[in-house]
Amino acid sequence: MSAIIGERLAELRKDAGLDQTGLARLLSLSHHTISSYERNKSTPNDELKVKIAEIFNVSLDYLLGLINEPLPYKRNENCVYLPENATTEAKQDIIRYIEFVKQKSIFEPKHCKSK
Repeated sequence: MSAIIGERLAELRKDAGLDQTGLARLLSLSHHTISSYERNKSTPNDELKVKIAEIFNVSLDYLLGLINEPLPYKRNENCVYLPENATTEAKQDIIRYIEFVKQKSIFEPKHCKSK
């Protein structure tokens, strides 16, 4: 799993237009430490993993290689994240289901206290 962190870190850093020195500054580390992480010679501690996820706005699951979709670090609980390969038909089905659930909850009777 630590090999994934190094690969993901390098990819995220490059995508953000940062060099190792720039990322090192953001994390209060040396560029040698960033290089060591990216080459899988060492692994950031848990606190640094959280900081990295925050900086690049990706979930820790993505950073650790547990999932392959870079979900945002901070997610709105009212958002539904669909797989990238979801078909148009599947997306439409999901939207229809959400609308169904919304309507169902609006019209459900409230629970009343019995007398």
